[in-house]
Amino acid sequence: MIMSPLMPNTELDTVLHVVVGIITDATGRVLISQRLPNSHEAGKWEFPGGKIEKGETAAEALNREMLEELGIHVRESSPWFRVSHSYPSKQVCLDIWRVFSYEGVVVGMEGQPIQWALRDELSHYKFPDANQPIIRALALPPLYAISAIGHLGINTFLKRLEQALEAGLRLVQLREPQLTPQEYSDAAKQVNELCRRYQAKLLLNADISLLSQVPADGVHLTSKRLAECKILPADRNYLVAASCHDENELAKAEELGVDFVVLSPVLPTQSHPGAKNLGWDAFQALCQYSALPVFALGGMMTGHIKTAQARGAQGIAMIGGLWGAEFPGGVVRRIVSESRY
Repeated sequence: MIMSPLMPNTELDTVLHVVVGIITDATGRVLISQRLPNSHEAGKWEFPGGKIEKGETAAEALNREMLEELGIHVRESSPWFRVSHSYPSKQVCLDIWRVFSYEGVVVGMEGQPIQWALRDELSHYKFPDANQPIIRALALPPLYAISAIGHLGINTFLKRLEQALEAGLRLVQLREPQLTPQEYSDAAKQVNELCRRYQAKLLLNADISLLSQVPADGVHLTSKRLAECKILPADRNYLVAASCHDENELAKAEELGVDFVVLSPVLPTQSHPGAKNLGWDAFQALCQYSALPVFALGGMMTGHIKTAQARGAQGIAMIGGLWGAEFPGGVVRRIVSESRY
């Protein structure tokens, strides 16, 4: 049973339900702690947290664990996503929360070593297997940009893309259904060259097989391709994302094991006037039951980044709100600066 963060834990002992707190400092480093001798997987590093007791909500457990382990009082936090993992001896469910603010000074209250680690250096530490999805999620930025070559033309788009990349954009989806296969391939090579220059990742909105022909960092599956997909690329160095609109599509994305999803439409959009949108309450409810990082798409503007993350999102995905600006670099800088982790 996957429970709401506001519901008390009533799970059977066959599943160890754990709350995990993701805490970052002003520079974006992440707090990790080392497991003590005589503990399960002693010596490995982990994100702080602990078992949710029966009758205790995840939020209550987070507050208690952060006080007991680190000596801090959580002031503001939000559920992020969940991870289920089976070890030979037990099954665990990690209820992952982001801690936005707290009172006190972080100290290893139980004598455990603690450290602030750079996100791109987390792979240098040995973590339990159940923590690997968290590490991958921490590598994701707060903004996912979806291309607009059809609207701007290739030359204007490439110019604005470079402005955005210079400002800190690090994740791009090439979505151009109007292009012929050859035109799409040519555009992908130009976009990929720019992304490589700025160490940004490019995902192709195309069939997975195209990765063998066109250079990119992964693929983005439409809801149709998601429904038809049976297995992901064997090379998991590729990122795989998917478009979702409801619980069933989120469940399929989780079953496949994609890296993150885009959930839409959250708010009304100019491209689909009158279309039914989720609204923030329904979006948050879906995020709370997601086992994957979620980007909010649909009507997103720069000022929505804090709202989206407070509702459980990884960040926001943008098309018109980004490329419609004469200087998209300013949009990117504001989103990056206002991101809450």
